[in-house]
Amino acid sequence: MTLSSASAVASRPNSPSFQPLEATPEFLAELAEHSARLESATPEEIITWAAERFASRLTMATAFGPEGCVILSMLARVAPKTYVFNLDTGYQFQQTLDLRDRIEEKYGLAVDMLKPELSVPEYEVLHNGPLYKTNPTQCCFDRKIKLLHQGIQGKHAWMSGIRRDQSEDRAQAAIVGWDKKFSVVKISPLANWTKQLVWKRIFDESVPYNPLHDQNYPSIGCWPCTRALAPGETDDRSGRWSGTAKTECGLHTIQETDGSGI
Repeated sequence: MTLSSASAVASRPNSPSFQPLEATPEFLAELAEHSARLESATPEEIITWAAERFASRLTMATAFGPEGCVILSMLARVAPKTYVFNLDTGYQFQQTLDLRDRIEEKYGLAVDMLKPELSVPEYEVLHNGPLYKTNPTQCCFDRKIKLLHQGIQGKHAWMSGIRRDQSEDRAQAAIVGWDKKFSVVKISPLANWTKQLVWKRIFDESVPYNPLHDQNYPSIGCWPCTRALAPGETDDRSGRWSGTAKTECGLHTIQETDGSGI
């Protein structure tokens, strides 16, 4: 199925008529053309294009970061029927869970909280203790990556809140591109925005955000693997998986190694 015909599919996500997209050379060229055209578009214009192109086959994953909250505020105006989900690992901060309710109250958007098959106690018993201490990459795979696959089931495209200035890996992000790890189109409406632009929108429009950001937590994930920045640290992601070489959970890595990419 080509990108041009994707929006014509309007049946339920798991219906027999669902056909996954194929990364043919022609399809990838078409994606690149759309991405180049949308480089100068506003995030709202990018989201509107995505909603018109993919309709019910479009989804969004959010961790309720500043970028995600801004996109949710935009979705409420231009594409409120978009299915949005959160990867509820069981290790999220309470402030993050509370933010989900504040978003719904303000915008009427109910974010679906996808949970792993095993609860945190069950998962830790299975691995003889917290796996995030000994193998955080596997923990992310089991409690995030697998859930992402569940969230995008029956979808052709997913949106994320990543920005190119966040990390070396994310610097390669296209506005519209093929996500070979998940075999869907990936759309990043805020790819060419800056941190300053995100926070200006938050303050200008009173977009709800995580209060931990006011306590020097610029990037917030699971509480065992997230800390506030120390004095002198300037990299927003220094507080994630501190003391390890790990910088990504695996959702947004571009280069894949050992076949896993996480």
